[in-house]
Parts: sequence; C-alpha cells; structure tokens
Amino acid sequence: MNIQELNNRHFQKTDFIYRQGFGLSSRLLKFQNGIIYLEIIFGNRWKKGYNATAYEIARCWRDHHPELHAAVGCKIYIIDARLYPFKKELYSKSRPVCYDAKKGVIFSENYLN
Repeated sequence: MNIQELNNRHFQKTDFIYRQGFGLSSRLLKFQNGIIYLEIIFGNRWKKGYNATAYEIARCWRDHHPELHAAVGCKIYIIDARLYPFKKELYSKSRPVCYDAKKGVIFSENYLN
C-alpha cells in the first residue's frame, strides 16, 4: 500500500473541502494490522470536539478508500492549532510538534463482544 498516494488522493477528493471550509486537515500515517493511524490538525474554524472529529474523520478515511475498508479501528493523533496557533506553522515547516490528544475508534460496535 502506497501511503503517499492515498494521502494525495484523499487531499484531492475530501481533505480539500475540510481545509477550505473548516480549517481541518488530516493525513494517513500508516495502516497496520487492521488499524488506521491518522494525524489531524485543527484550524480556527473547526467547532467540533476531539471525540466527534475523531469519529467523523476516521469513518471518512475508511469509507472513501477501498484499501482501508477492512480496518477494524483507527488511532488518531490530534494537533490543536486553535489552542496553540504556532503549531500549525511548525508543522508546515516539518518541525516536530507534540500532540494535544490521542483518540481511538473501533468501527464495529460488536467487535469486542
């Protein structure tokens, strides 16, 4: 699986709308053992909380990319530029940025039962 190709495809189809309309961006870090690893950067116009955003973006990635349909869960790393605006600039310059939150999503409600 080519991660860079998936990120480019996602940017052109879906992420572009989130960036322009809401200031939210996401990218795929890896897909391993049925788990999607995502990084999300919050912008000033995004009003939803961490949990709602994690669920929405994880489902968006899984549902829009056939390579990820078999995913059973998603691990999300959040960078909140609403609280710390300098983080967006550091991130754009490929500087290390610490995460403000980490969330997990299990796609099937009955998976652990």
